[in-house]
Amino acid sequence: MTESTESKVSFGKVFWPSLVAIMIASIAGLVFFFLILGGIIGAFSDFGPEPLALKEKTILHMQLKGSILEKADTELDPTTFTISKSIGLPDILYGLSKAKEDKMIKGLFIDVSDVDCGMATAREIRNALKDFQKSGKFVVAYNSGEYISQKAYYISSAAKEAFGFPTSAFQLTGLGGEMMYYKGMLDKLDLEVEIIRGKNNDFKSAVEPFFRTNMSDSSRVQVQHYITSIWEDMCNDIALDRNIKTEELNLIADELKITRAEDAVSFGLLDGVKYRDEMMEYLMKKVSEKSEDKLEFQNFEKYAKRTFSDEQDIVKNQDPSIAVILAEGEVSTDGDGLSSFEICKLFKKVRNEKSIKTVVFRINSPGGSALASEEIWREVALTNKVKKVIVSMGDVAASGGYYIASPAYKIFAESTTITGSIGVFGMIPYTGKMLQNKLGITFDQVSTNKHSVISTNRKLSPEELAITQAEVDQIYDQFLKRVADGRKMTKDEVNVRARGRVWTGRDALRIGLVDQLGGLPDAIAFATNNAKLKNPKVIYYPLKEDDSFSQLIELIEEETENDVRIKSNTLPKEFMEYYEKLKKIEGMSGIQMRLPYDLTIK
Repeated sequence: MTESTESKVSFGKVFWPSLVAIMIASIAGLVFFFLILGGIIGAFSDFGPEPLALKEKTILHMQLKGSILEKADTELDPTTFTISKSIGLPDILYGLSKAKEDKMIKGLFIDVSDVDCGMATAREIRNALKDFQKSGKFVVAYNSGEYISQKAYYISSAAKEAFGFPTSAFQLTGLGGEMMYYKGMLDKLDLEVEIIRGKNNDFKSAVEPFFRTNMSDSSRVQVQHYITSIWEDMCNDIALDRNIKTEELNLIADELKITRAEDAVSFGLLDGVKYRDEMMEYLMKKVSEKSEDKLEFQNFEKYAKRTFSDEQDIVKNQDPSIAVILAEGEVSTDGDGLSSFEICKLFKKVRNEKSIKTVVFRINSPGGSALASEEIWREVALTNKVKKVIVSMGDVAASGGYYIASPAYKIFAESTTITGSIGVFGMIPYTGKMLQNKLGITFDQVSTNKHSVISTNRKLSPEELAITQAEVDQIYDQFLKRVADGRKMTKDEVNVRARGRVWTGRDALRIGLVDQLGGLPDAIAFATNNAKLKNPKVIYYPLKEDDSFSQLIELIEEETENDVRIKSNTLPKEFMEYYEKLKKIEGMSGIQMRLPYDLTIK
């Protein structure tokens, strides 16, 4: 066999240079794309957004679909080149209050679909809708989704006229929740978790899924009481606005008498069912127009964001007298949620700002890091000594979320706000047995002292466990003291209300953990009167930056997309829920002040 004299090129000599070349070309392409995009945005910012030119008999079109957050946001995912937008609750509330006085606006048309928010947020939107209707302008709600959730209906029931799509499914079933327990899985993996809770923290059930297969009696008591209280509030609100007795609503739920939108009409919960063209005809009659082409719609999201942003721009250039600090997410020292690094900076800023006379601290948080909670507590306490801090609780202000509220002058909460959960816990996994039995991995240690090697690959000794328990108890005792000082109680009185137990805002008012029921506008009104401000100028933090990117998106969007969009994912919703739970577990470091359970109400 004759060997070829032609030179051979190895696979590696071809593959690796080609791969590097492709990567360089891809990166260059991305850089080029973003340079062009930046140039477009920069050029667009020179012109700014066109002013809203409303015509007479304009109808605001609001589509409530997806999550409603505390702060508006627009993000571009560079991996998928998809845009996610969110509107903040303050934008919605301000937009409705502004539209109430706007002579060009005739009424409000709400498309309600799969809205995702807490019950307190839903209630604040309901109250704003009812206030808007006091102006004499109409509010027409249209439940247009394939399935009308109870929360979506709860919001839409505030409208004097509420309709549904003829084939939409709708079940009034009452409230319930399901919790996941991991102990069986951990046993199969030979993975153990050491649980340390504060003394008498038997209601602090966040850790129960790691050592139980079902709810403890104390956990069941608080969850049952919590969902019953919220359901009662929902029924009372619906009964008042739809002129129906609460007893009848419970009978409908118990006997599952409503399964479709048409059934809801027969019980008076909806005024009728209509296809979209019929809804347009109905709106034509409301504004005395004979053609659908004559209907003047204005995207509510655009109207609310623009009016709120314009108002904030004016206030920034004046001397603001009230600062509203928005704090949302899990408490941590740094990160995307409610970080002590950012919140502490804001409190220092408003404390030193001479024109600011009082502060409203809006909290929507299930808690988190004990260290970060203490850092924020300190800044709130220091600020309250020189300028009164009024807390407004959102959907949840529990555990660490309540800790940072405790030094405030006054605390407001909605009746459905989740609060309390005054307790502490820690979790220490033991992975040694799992790694040895499942993967054959073993460990050995050397050390200079008795406790030099603290590792998840060996169990804590009784002495080490006792030290950790003492640390958790000390933090819990400090939690009791913080609340006792803020609420003018003894530690024993707080302990009766604490033990990790969750309360609704209505119960929290009864036991003295909050001062008054109400939403963000109520807290701002109280702050105004308490500081004796005749012409309050309210500035929101974090400050709304010049958002040329959002304005560009508005420019290229189709007008038919008149919706309040919120961050959405291409992955299934159920998968994302489990993913978020894993992220929370992964993010837990140090002693935790955290809500004892995750309960989703549809």
